[in-house]
Amino acid sequence: MKSHRIRHQFLLEPALSEKLENLSRDPSATKSAIVAKAVAAFIERRGENELDQRYGKRLDRLSRDLAHVRREVEIVLESLALFIRFSITLHAHTPVPDKATQAIAQERFDKFVEQVGRQIASGKRALGGDNGRGGEG
Repeated sequence: MKSHRIRHQFLLEPALSEKLENLSRDPSATKSAIVAKAVAAFIERRGENELDQRYGKRLDRLSRDLAHVRREVEIVLESLALFIRFSITLHAHTPVPDKATQAIAQERFDKFVEQVGRQIASGKRALGGDNGRGGEG
């Protein structure tokens, strides 16, 4: 299927016309093909600039927010690792718990998980600070 092309007439400055003439001396490149590629590239760049203007600030903000979240996650993971190491060291010589002690531990763990769920649902943070919603933490 042959594509339909539309004829355009336009004027070029002499220096630009000479450059086009030099480029079109190559048998594989016609003036029409060179101009068509140049116009397409110009339009594509302009579209990219419009996208940058429209979404650039938002993407920059999201990138900063993501870096902040990544840093917070690293802090939480490092804190958790240190707490686990401390807990294991502290309880290294503790005798194996009996069934009653295991049941109490499971009950306390379940209450802990419930409390974490309530804290997350309410938007509050145990350590204080900004909860990401602009209000009090």
